[in-house]
Amino acid sequence: MNDESWSPPSVLLTVDLVVLTLRQRLLCVLLVERGEEPFSGMLALPGGFLNHDGEAILDAARRELSEETALDAGQLHLEQLATYGDAGRDPRGRVVSVAHLAIAPGLPEPLAGTDAADASWVPVDSVLSGQVGLAFDHSRILAEGVERARRKLEFSPLATAFCGELFTIAELQQVYEAVWGVELDTRNFYRKVQAVKEFIVPAGSGRRTTVGRPARLFRAGPRTELSPPLVRPLPSPTEEEGGGTDVERSGGDSHRPQPRV
Repeated sequence: MNDESWSPPSVLLTVDLVVLTLRQRLLCVLLVERGEEPFSGMLALPGGFLNHDGEAILDAARRELSEETALDAGQLHLEQLATYGDAGRDPRGRVVSVAHLAIAPGLPEPLAGTDAADASWVPVDSVLSGQVGLAFDHSRILAEGVERARRKLEFSPLATAFCGELFTIAELQQVYEAVWGVELDTRNFYRKVQAVKEFIVPAGSGRRTTVGRPARLFRAGPRTELSPPLVRPLPSPTEEEGGGTDVERSGGDSHRPQPRV
């Protein structure tokens, strides 16, 4: 039966950004201190409402990224993560957020946006462990963004988005270790990376990082999928008991499993 008195519910749309980078070999996320209610004074992911009803969602994400980091979205990795629309997630009303994952190497100190009191890089582990709380449902969004990055490191060349244009295999290994939260065997990692053709390609002369022969430089290759994949190591029993990362679980002894990459 048609109900002529029915009208669609009022729903607001926002974009939120999980901006990840490596700082001093730690995986860090960009957080802002909210300067307005709700949750004034709490940390949150950068983001905001659409400027107007004609603004495309991706354009809104790019705009927010530029305002929070002063970076051109075309110069870094940006992808849509997921949509979050649970009732009650925002005390201002029914607010749906389209979250995006952004990754770039060596991002500078951030500047607070118009509605933020401060902005800073915070180690991801401090948020995932619960030491640092976030406003709204942003802890969930961050956790799912980090897990997206962890999974894509296995099957895609996403790790190179954390590196500069030129990088060494040792620097690439640091990305995997920081994002996965594990230590990897250097020889195994070198062998696995070199086994994936066109994942990375040589880039001329090397860079001297220590006394001895300069380290070879590489750049991202044309490969869009890693085959064979670089599989994440299984978590140790301690990590499983503490929640750890959301990776494949299996039984085993009480010893830390050996890295498989």
